[in-house]
Amino acid sequence: MKLGNLTEDAFARLVRAAFDIALVLDKEGVIEDISVRKAELLALGCQSWIGLSWASTVTSESRVKVQEMLLAAQNVEEELRWRHVNHGMDKGVDLPVQYAVLKLGDDGRVLALGRDMEAIAVLQRRLIETQQSIERDYLRLRHIETKYRILFETGNEAVLLVDGLSFRVLDANSSAQAFVKDSHKKLVGRDVTDCFEAAYREEIQSLLRMAHATGRIEMCRARFVGASGDCTVSASVFRQESGPHFLMRLLPHGMVARPTLAADQQLLFSEALEHSPDGFVSTDRAGVIKSANAELMTMLGVTALSQLYGQPLENWLVRGGVDWGVLLTNLRSQTVVKDFATELRVMAGSTIAVEISALTLNTDQAYYAFYIRDVERIRVKETPVSGGMVSSVAELSKLVGRMPMRDIVGETVDMIEKMCIQSALELTRNNRASAAEMLGLSRQSLYVKLRRFEMVSDMEVSSIH
Repeated sequence: MKLGNLTEDAFARLVRAAFDIALVLDKEGVIEDISVRKAELLALGCQSWIGLSWASTVTSESRVKVQEMLLAAQNVEEELRWRHVNHGMDKGVDLPVQYAVLKLGDDGRVLALGRDMEAIAVLQRRLIETQQSIERDYLRLRHIETKYRILFETGNEAVLLVDGLSFRVLDANSSAQAFVKDSHKKLVGRDVTDCFEAAYREEIQSLLRMAHATGRIEMCRARFVGASGDCTVSASVFRQESGPHFLMRLLPHGMVARPTLAADQQLLFSEALEHSPDGFVSTDRAGVIKSANAELMTMLGVTALSQLYGQPLENWLVRGGVDWGVLLTNLRSQTVVKDFATELRVMAGSTIAVEISALTLNTDQAYYAFYIRDVERIRVKETPVSGGMVSSVAELSKLVGRMPMRDIVGETVDMIEKMCIQSALELTRNNRASAAEMLGLSRQSLYVKLRRFEMVSDMEVSSIH
């Protein structure tokens, strides 16, 4: 490459454009000048290296590399070689730089050209962290697999794991293998219907189709190949990466009380929730209503679930998105919310005071359950009548969400005034003139407040006029 005679300024610009850092060293390896292209390197204080030996600016393990590069630079015929060194910085972070050294002239001065390797170092650290994370996950999966295998093999029930697409047996425990009279006939790899007598194969296919369609535990009666009696076969479906899978349990005929009991309990829970005296509604993670019981429909004045299904729950809240935002934030952070006071908007246009408790359901998708209690009558009893006031901070806190803040602040002022007057009267042993002076009020103003707080009769107030 013919560049002609470069001026010193042009050569300096060329070096600055091509490399992140360049060091001019004398024959002793002392830094005479430095050129830095990146502002990040300037912020690390690289300019302070001038006057120091190059070896003193690097970490201990890099000093040998520096000496080797300085010796190699004196040999013009030796091939240019890039070496990785680390500079020790004041902030406790090493600066990785890749250097190549060139001889400048006969006086022994050399030029060290460097490339900042920080970005590559960051990628290397991330790669190491990712590798360590993968190894931890792999170890955790091995532990889970070991636990699964122990539970699978030591269980008394015969269990088959079946592929939901091909109906091939993927796994079978020793109890299931015991159903086969000929121990040489392995269950794994066989079509699950071939494991049963021919008269029951259609029943098994129907069982698996029903379990896949409903997502519930389905049961039937069948006979294993070579078995002397029938057994009860239960099938449940679950999904893995490759698609649906079936978990089939084989029980001697008559041992089905436990699954039936679980189904009956589920039915009882559903019926209790449907006829609950409190309202119930479930939504997805976006707040769209998926189900509701009869009590909630009565509260809102709707006649059918179709009037609620698919609508956002916040549409029925008087404060709308504000209340929904508070509920959602607390559900995401705590999973449970209790006694949140708000109001519902009913079909007739009026509002009712309610308290909402909610929780996050542990399902494959995020669902929320809300339990809504009508507190309208309780609110009427607790709300202060005109001219009255609350008597404690605890009562004030109950008004949040039920009264505007302006009214709550007014109640607070009245409560503080009454407490101050009561304290002044106690300190002065009911001497109202002294109490008025202590409070900075005239006697007439004190009597007006006493009458407003029902602490004195109208006759006593009229006597001071």
